[in-house]
Amino acid sequence: MLPELSPFTIDQRQTLNSLLSGFDPVQRGWLSGFLAAAGPAVRTTPVVAGKLTVLYGTESGNAEVLADRAVKEARKCGFQAVMKNMSDLSPAELANFSNLLVIVSTWGDGEPPETATAFYKEFMKSALSLKGVRFSVCALGDTSYEKFCQTGKDIDARLEALGASRLHDRQDCDVDFEDAFTGWLGHSLVALAPDSALSSVATEVAAPAAPAIGYGKKNPFPAELLDAVILNGERSSKETLHLEFSLAGSAFSYDPGDALAVIPINAPDTVQAILDAAKLSGNEEIDTKISGRKRLADALREDFDITALSRNVLAKLAESTGSARLKSLLGEEAKEPIKDFLAGRQISDALLEFAPSGLGADDLAGLFRKLPPRLYSIASSPLAHPDEVHLTVAALRYLSHGRARKGVCSTYLADLVKPGDTVPVFVQPNKNFRLPEDASLPVIMIGPGTGIAPFRAFIEHRAALGATGRNWLFTGDQHYLYDFLYQLEWQDALKSGALTRLDAAFSRDQPEKFYVQHRMAARAAELYAWLEEGAHFFVCGDATRMAADVHEALVSIVQIQGGKSTESANDYVEDLKKSKRYHRDVY
Repeated sequence: MLPELSPFTIDQRQTLNSLLSGFDPVQRGWLSGFLAAAGPAVRTTPVVAGKLTVLYGTESGNAEVLADRAVKEARKCGFQAVMKNMSDLSPAELANFSNLLVIVSTWGDGEPPETATAFYKEFMKSALSLKGVRFSVCALGDTSYEKFCQTGKDIDARLEALGASRLHDRQDCDVDFEDAFTGWLGHSLVALAPDSALSSVATEVAAPAAPAIGYGKKNPFPAELLDAVILNGERSSKETLHLEFSLAGSAFSYDPGDALAVIPINAPDTVQAILDAAKLSGNEEIDTKISGRKRLADALREDFDITALSRNVLAKLAESTGSARLKSLLGEEAKEPIKDFLAGRQISDALLEFAPSGLGADDLAGLFRKLPPRLYSIASSPLAHPDEVHLTVAALRYLSHGRARKGVCSTYLADLVKPGDTVPVFVQPNKNFRLPEDASLPVIMIGPGTGIAPFRAFIEHRAALGATGRNWLFTGDQHYLYDFLYQLEWQDALKSGALTRLDAAFSRDQPEKFYVQHRMAARAAELYAWLEEGAHFFVCGDATRMAADVHEALVSIVQIQGGKSTESANDYVEDLKKSKRYHRDVY
């Protein structure tokens, strides 16, 4: 059988192994001689460049996908490359790695990914010696956050402080990370394998990628919107949509827990606000570096992120305008003032404030990054809805600093897309948010608001599989009468047995606000009993408050029901994470 380190993909190895196992000794001998006679293009003794570990920490799955690519490219260069998840590793093991590439994302306000939190905390306070370890770090982040790529920056600095040798500079990647990652990987492999034979292969890694074949991230699929239904009642203050898209012809596959990436366009009034603030008509032509030369108005609508205001955008604006006031705001001593200014404002506000005379078309275009896709948890099972994918999307509309604001993608789907229209999409896998392989295990799901989406998929999927494991859903919203998302489906699932228990919390139906964590506390004994029986615990939804409150409630339940100390209860919950029984998909 071909070894794992052979220069073939998993599918190729399986195919070759299947063929070779059916050959008799004479056939194998003939094939060996034929390949040997084929000439110098066949390398009978592969060059081995040494061992390489690709360590990743991921929240949405991007870092894992890139780690897998890094391993495959490294093997082409002769490395004995393996990938390891930070969740499966202790920092002390790093001393065993001579060559190390780290790919890690930053989540929220400078936090490490959920699955990498334990590793990160232990590593940042460790005192081990990493002399003899060569490393390079690729950090994934989002420039709209103040602490852009902070986890990668921290790990990079800590590796050097512990004696490891940096073989290539850290690469900080924004949400459009493809080119930056590809360049970093190619240069890192060249630095690891400087001899000419291997360097020529490694240099090819840094070359521009070939055009995409088939549908995917580089070539999104135009999915037709089949149906759109508002889930809230008429008197609700919310606007939550159930959207159904066709995937027929895409060749996409997905699992419950995955996300669908939607590539939106900016709304006409949002584009006009930018043009008015910059005192431009929109008919000016610019080079976008994304889709070639085009009208400014078209580029603002289709190519650029024209709303998300960040320190990075302000720095570019200061350079273009020469505004002394803006440069002062960007000073190191003005951390709180700039934080206050960024809160609730958009790029058009900054233009009005610091470029009152307007801005040239090229200078304006230079402020923006590429319009990033938005990820939505998939709300359907492929077994229940073949060739379809469903989403649960809340249209975001609010007032800030005296101006009406709206979410780019949520209102694109709510206002601009009608049944029959197509929307560019691709599937984003999330291997950290999967149903247990053992279908007999119980599942506890906490999903208020649109956090309900993946659990609709979970329940549909387990029903289609005939899974015997029990399913307990905690959900909720503001009002029972207007905001009980998928209420009739849950009632049907209870009747059929697909859903074992349902507990809902509606925060505005009584004087005291009542949330899912309060409902959990009211069911503490039963919830703890399910955990003791091996239940997997899932949380999806708001990261700012809900996820933290649910976590705190979970620790409290374990402490009280298990008769444990606070430390022991925290250890119990941490063990749930390490054993991959505590899963979070929060945003």
